[in-house]
Amino acid sequence: MTVIDANRMHEIEQRYPEYFKRSFRQRFGGLMAVIVTLVYALYATWFFDLPKLLAEAHWERVGLYLSQWVSYDVQPEFRIGDDAITVKYPRFSPLGDDPHPNWVINNPDGSVTVSVSGMGRTVTVSKTETTVTARGVSVPVEVSSGAPKVIGPVPSWMTVYDDNVLADLGFAGDVSISVDRVKVRKRFLGWANFVFDTQSPFFDKPVGEVLSLIVSGPELKPGQSNLSLAFDNVWNNSAWQHGDVWTKLFQTIVMAFLGTLLGALLAFPLAFFAARNITPNRVVNQVLKRAFDFLRSVDMLIWALFLTRAFGPGPLAGSGAIVLTETGTLGKLYSEGLENIDNKPREGIKSTGASTVLTHRYGIIPQIVPVFVSQTLYQWESNVRGATIIGAVGAGGIGLKLWEAMRTNANWENVAYMVLLILIVVFLFDMASNALRHRLMGTKVH
Repeated sequence: MTVIDANRMHEIEQRYPEYFKRSFRQRFGGLMAVIVTLVYALYATWFFDLPKLLAEAHWERVGLYLSQWVSYDVQPEFRIGDDAITVKYPRFSPLGDDPHPNWVINNPDGSVTVSVSGMGRTVTVSKTETTVTARGVSVPVEVSSGAPKVIGPVPSWMTVYDDNVLADLGFAGDVSISVDRVKVRKRFLGWANFVFDTQSPFFDKPVGEVLSLIVSGPELKPGQSNLSLAFDNVWNNSAWQHGDVWTKLFQTIVMAFLGTLLGALLAFPLAFFAARNITPNRVVNQVLKRAFDFLRSVDMLIWALFLTRAFGPGPLAGSGAIVLTETGTLGKLYSEGLENIDNKPREGIKSTGASTVLTHRYGIIPQIVPVFVSQTLYQWESNVRGATIIGAVGAGGIGLKLWEAMRTNANWENVAYMVLLILIVVFLFDMASNALRHRLMGTKVH
């Protein structure tokens, strides 16, 4: 065992004081960070009243909204009359104007059976009672008296109100039973009539038949080819409005491109005056930098609100909002990039007697172009997302279309469609900007 004497120990302490004479921060810094984090978490829990918020949140709506993103429902209503049971469909039913679905069966005794799902969930409507079968149980509900009455024990998936009975059948749908009518909501996976709406002559035809009509079939509309008619029906689909959605999406892309381009063109020359090492005038530097701070500190959404009041709703206001924000953001980034350049190439060119313009051209521009292009491409990619948000306040683009679909609280499949388009566009722009950045900077794409 090695023994270190006092002199050797003192020498080691003098050589490595940071290990033997640690400060309070070094000794307890980690513990203090943990304590501060815990205190902040407790404060945030109290400030936002998280226990109450979590307890009162409508978690059931999460699954409902997500299911509506990828499905649609059909809502037949069965009206119980003295003579017969008649079925009514909503005016804009996904099944068209005269639906006869095979899951609605007219029985010989005058009753009607609806197959809500393939898992044995059915509803049988007669003049005196409605029987709901689900989860292996058949529950009859008498409808001949003043109010619907469940005969027998009430299962957990059925709720009895004063004037109606509601049976929740899960994702498959639900059934609302009252004295004179029964309303069934049957849910299907997928997006209804995504290609052709119910008014199209191609509606509800198999793919093979549609292709045959387009290639060699007789004209469905005199004077117009079936190919042209099919494209017109898809583009002007009343349910999905593909033409309007794609036009608004293109507006969003143009807004982002135009706003970023004009912002970069304005910020580039101003950045030379804001950089201290390029323009040694402190007043000019500070005025421009504070102007950049002001332009970027006001959010793009706020600029869009101002400009829509000034110019009215439309893509002009959206492009202007992006220009103002990007002038401030890119001006700050460009000026900071200029202040961090290597001055030796600039001084070398200046020593040859070159003019200021040539000095900037050959001593500064080659250093900053890759960085500036990279920053500008990133902002362009970010502004595609930002242009979607400002569209919701009337600044043009797909954002307004998305907000309108969400506000109705009934067109979540349209919301999913537009969100998917936005994600694809952002993904493609991200790949393109990354490839262009690597190409300009001479690095390989991984």
